Amino acid sequence: MAGRIREEDIAEVREKARIEEIVSDYVTLRNAGGGSLKGLCPFHDEKSPSFHVTPSRNFFHCFGCQEGGSAFDFLMKIDGLTFVETVERLADKYGVQLRREEGGPDDRPKGPQRRRLIEAHAVAQQFYAEHLVTPDALTARRFLDERGFDQAAAAKFGVGFAPRDGEALWRHLRDRKFSLDEAVAAGLVAVGRSPYDRFRGRLLWPIRETNGDTIGFGARRIFDDDKIEAKYLNTSETPIYKKSQVLYGVDLARREMARTSQAVIVEGYTDVMACHLAGVTTAVATCGTAFGGEHAKVLRRLLADHEEFRGEVIFTFDGDAAGQKAALKVFQGDEQYVAQTYVAVAPDGMDPCDLRMKEGDAAVRELIATRQPLYRFVLANVVGRYDLDRADSRIDALREAARLVASVRDRSKVDAFARELAGLVGVDVEDARAEVRRAAARGSKPDHRGAPVEEAARPARRELPDLRDPRFGIERETLKLVLQHPIAIGRTTADIGGNDFTHPTYRDVWELIDAAGGPAAGDGDPAWVSKIRDAATEPDVVSAISALAVEPIPAAREPDPSYVAHHVFRLLELTTMRRIAEVKSRLQRTNPVEQAADYNKMFGELAALEQHRRTLRDRIIGS
Repeated sequence: MAGRIREEDIAEVREKARIEEIVSDYVTLRNAGGGSLKGLCPFHDEKSPSFHVTPSRNFFHCFGCQEGGSAFDFLMKIDGLTFVETVERLADKYGVQLRREEGGPDDRPKGPQRRRLIEAHAVAQQFYAEHLVTPDALTARRFLDERGFDQAAAAKFGVGFAPRDGEALWRHLRDRKFSLDEAVAAGLVAVGRSPYDRFRGRLLWPIRETNGDTIGFGARRIFDDDKIEAKYLNTSETPIYKKSQVLYGVDLARREMARTSQAVIVEGYTDVMACHLAGVTTAVATCGTAFGGEHAKVLRRLLADHEEFRGEVIFTFDGDAAGQKAALKVFQGDEQYVAQTYVAVAPDGMDPCDLRMKEGDAAVRELIATRQPLYRFVLANVVGRYDLDRADSRIDALREAARLVASVRDRSKVDAFARELAGLVGVDVEDARAEVRRAAARGSKPDHRGAPVEEAARPARRELPDLRDPRFGIERETLKLVLQHPIAIGRTTADIGGNDFTHPTYRDVWELIDAAGGPAAGDGDPAWVSKIRDAATEPDVVSAISALAVEPIPAAREPDPSYVAHHVFRLLELTTMRRIAEVKSRLQRTNPVEQAADYNKMFGELAALEQHRRTLRDRIIGS
């Protein structure tokens, strides 16, 4: 019946629609206290949760981008729905029968409604699944069986078969009262001389939204005489299917992702199936496109991936050249995540599906458990192309890898990568840092033949935190003591090293002091500070040395051994506390059963570090 939806029906939908249930299909929500929930806003990019949902008021608000409103407003914004489409979708979800007033204006949207496109996909998915058991689908079933997937597995993932008859699905949809416009808009049917099915004679996987609605299909070629040679076909872009935003398996993985703050990214539909059946239930895959920024945003929302709740994203790549290229691309976009990013590479380049077939479920779980940091995998592949037994090859390896490190846009990670690079190549950390700085300083411009040439190296401007930030207070005061009172500092600095300074500038100052012979060399040498300053090459280090050498020390009297010891022991304690945090983090990521030896070793290391921290604390109190 034409006309507007009755207001009382809209009111019933509004009353029954629980905003926390609706939002949680798109965003992982956590308790924020006071009856409120919070998560990462889906409407703008952010690193800390400013998106709040208040169930008691059935309302949401983001303190970052100022979006807010009811459950209706949320769905209209996130899925681009009209008001009527939103009411119809929620009415279906909560079992409200909608009635329309006679004689009023027709408020139904023009063109196929989103609800009808979803319904068409549900009908198509059931149709394909039923045809998987027909005689014509023998080749499809054999394909699944050869990869270790039985009938139960096919049913779990909704796998189906598209009949080779080019109009079978269209006739079925037409019999179910779907119009040609709806079938075409859904991407299920195309029109040439007459309507025909998009997928014919192929094995199909339904691609679903987080709430379980099917919105597209991935189709694999299984017949040699298939006229379309592409191994995989995926649903084209439609009003409900955007390939840059969908992840296969996310409907099955989302809850476990939220619980464990982990996501495993594999390359294909069968890999997702293999992982889930093997117990890795956080696995998802992209659908006919490379992993990109929009996929990253979806994952961050589901992982609650921000500064407070750190998760991990694990990519499975082949160890071949294509896999290394894919890893490099992810590495260069790694700042999209707050999550720790890892790579899992199976032996002999096997993907999870092959690994499960040949070695069983445990091997798939072991593959994920033995992941390695993404940056380590990428740098090791670059360095591995060189003969490190030769001095000239070590230099070449360092230069190429340094260019890669310098290209990372997240500057906070560059120093950590430079340290890792130093260990891989076998050079001093400062040499690696210097090479990274030189790589960052080099520009490129075409020569007369159009090829890029490197400009002369020039000092790079470093983006550094404020030297007076309270986080670095102990580092600053200790260096002031070393520069201004080297005789008082004496032997107490024997245990200090570059790693005790977390600010890059302060670390550089200390390493210049160490290279000049340490504090003992400054005893009785009035030109000592000038020598250290003259050895500095970075403008910020030169400036810092000048400031540290003249800035007053906040002590009522001349610093004595007790005053000095307090700062030195406190500096060492902070380093020990950072080391404790690192070991605890590694322990949390280590399986105590499957990696018992590593786990026990780290546990022993943690106990020793805790004892060392207590010793330093006693010395601090004593001083």
